[in-house]
Amino acid sequence: MANKIQIQHPDVQEGFKTGAYSPAIICEGWLYVSGQTAVDYVNGVYRLGTIEEETHWTMQNVGRLLEAAGCSWDDVVKTTVHLADIADFAAYNSVYATYFPGIKPARTTVQSGLRNGIKIEIDVVAKVP
Repeated sequence: MANKIQIQHPDVQEGFKTGAYSPAIICEGWLYVSGQTAVDYVNGVYRLGTIEEETHWTMQNVGRLLEAAGCSWDDVVKTTVHLADIADFAAYNSVYATYFPGIKPARTTVQSGLRNGIKIEIDVVAKVP
């Protein structure tokens, strides 16, 4: 069995319930971050807004997990982005791109049925330094 380390989002409050998954896992030098959305983990609510706002808030949640694992945006090698409406691609992409000023990671972007009115979900894979 592989040696795995679970990473929790540092803002999650005690009693916050997640599904049957880990927010992030380090395994053999790689960080796998589960799909993040525009959740306010301090208050336990979704932060619904424009696609640009939700992209920024989602990327902030991804960033907090990267930091908790000792990684940065430069360590991200692959992302998967789920959009509730693929017509939001250009608007989300303009915000997303600001997080990767250097070499952009490989990426897949698809339209998906997202729940609770959220517009975007993002997961990443990063190489732990």
